[in-house]
Amino acid sequence: MDFGGAALGGGEGAGVDVMSWYTGIPVVSRVYLTGAFLTTAACAVDIVTPFSLYYNWDLIFQEGQFWRLITSYLFFGAFSVDFLFHMYFLVRYCRLLEEGDFRGRTANFVLMLTFGVAFMTLIASYTSIHFLGSALTFMMVYVWGRRNEHVKMSFLGFFSFHAPYLPWVMLSFSVLLGNSVTTDLIGILVGHCYFFLEYVYPLLAEVRGWRLRRIMEPPAILHWLCGSYQHIPEHQEEPHLHQD
Repeated sequence: MDFGGAALGGGEGAGVDVMSWYTGIPVVSRVYLTGAFLTTAACAVDIVTPFSLYYNWDLIFQEGQFWRLITSYLFFGAFSVDFLFHMYFLVRYCRLLEEGDFRGRTANFVLMLTFGVAFMTLIASYTSIHFLGSALTFMMVYVWGRRNEHVKMSFLGFFSFHAPYLPWVMLSFSVLLGNSVTTDLIGILVGHCYFFLEYVYPLLAEVRGWRLRRIMEPPAILHWLCGSYQHIPEHQEEPHLHQD
């Protein structure tokens, strides 16, 4: 979508363009974007406070504030340029994955996000990190980069590199800005673990003849919830060729 053209073209056309862009985002990416935007908006107008959203093990598992398991991935800070950058990377790489590797495999995409949330939540229990949305975005950037290793990219027009190096370039940029890189490193670590389990392990299992061929296989109930469940009869007969 051309935001610049929409802005110059007038109110009605701009509204139609924005809505077309929004509805064109795949469903999982759209839900995540909407949740992040509404959470930030609610904080901006003081409907909720970030203190009721951040991740805290004791508050979650001792006080029963289980919503923090979700809201700690939805709040990206106050409306600012930094927030817009986060939304850009979130929508771009979440959408690229959902429309690329996970096209027609919504359950697998949801499983990837669930794996990331569970793993990062466990790691966060041993750190002082309270908001994990950036880590989940870094995970998606890492997985996309590894799956598109021949794509060439450019950083601010200064130098070119291939997609697998993108999370490391972003990490280096954060260092130059004086930001903490702990959250970014957690995203890269979890992304690497998922990449191995989803794409490398099945090949190893097949070559070495292991009985468990796939670990990251969505359960039937997740396929059903995502509308991708297909029932295969247990005793389905295979077609036979008959000779006259």
